[in-house]
Amino acid sequence: MMIKVLSKRACIQYDVTIFQTPKYREYKGYKEVYRTTIPANNRQHCLKETFSRFNVTDRIPANYKGRFLTTGDIILIDEGRSGQFYYQLKPGGWYPINRIMLL
Repeated sequence: MMIKVLSKRACIQYDVTIFQTPKYREYKGYKEVYRTTIPANNRQHCLKETFSRFNVTDRIPANYKGRFLTTGDIILIDEGRSGQFYYQLKPGGWYPINRIMLL
């Protein structure tokens, strides 16, 4: 019980933006498709939570217009003054990338 209370308190609201290309498997033309906040303990936890929220039909927000998260999709985690962190989904997981990939 106590562990659950402690881990709840450690949750941060991460500002997450999802970028996808118009068609699956394209590598150019990324557009912002959704922005939300994800409660998580750290960035890695945030990436896992984002993936499960947008890949499980019952958990997808009603106003989400994108597709399931797939290889090639990019997530921006904006931590305000701490910086902006971009991750791309590749086989084997999320990998940090440079913002230039979006251009």
